[in-house]
Amino acid sequence: MERINPPELGKPSGFSHAVVAEGRVVFLAGQTALDASNKIVGDGVVEQFERALGNLLTSLRAAGGAPEDLCGVTIYIVDMADYRAHAREIGAVWRRLAGTEYPAMAGIGVDRLWDDEALVEVQGFAVLSRS
Repeated sequence: MERINPPELGKPSGFSHAVVAEGRVVFLAGQTALDASNKIVGDGVVEQFERALGNLLTSLRAAGGAPEDLCGVTIYIVDMADYRAHAREIGAVWRRLAGTEYPAMAGIGVDRLWDDEALVEVQGFAVLSRS
């Protein structure tokens, strides 16, 4: 996997501008902060982001992948101002769970998610190396 960050676009922080990969593609469904009983857990955006990302990584591991295999991630955010206010904490959660090899990423503000209590949803895809 090759992360590409052209100098003409400026230095990215917490994402890569492009990722080139070859292998088996794993599409990961959007994950919110649902627990095993399908209830949203976490009082704030940081706690919900941690659970949602953890759920995404659980799916990825079940498919035989690891965080460093992520090529693209989209984060759907109900309250962008709240998300930005907690960006450092959210970044720390990302680094703790997924490391510092960042995929191509987008954050998109939305009015609401499927579950009314959900503040954030994380969706992505990964490419597993050919063995």
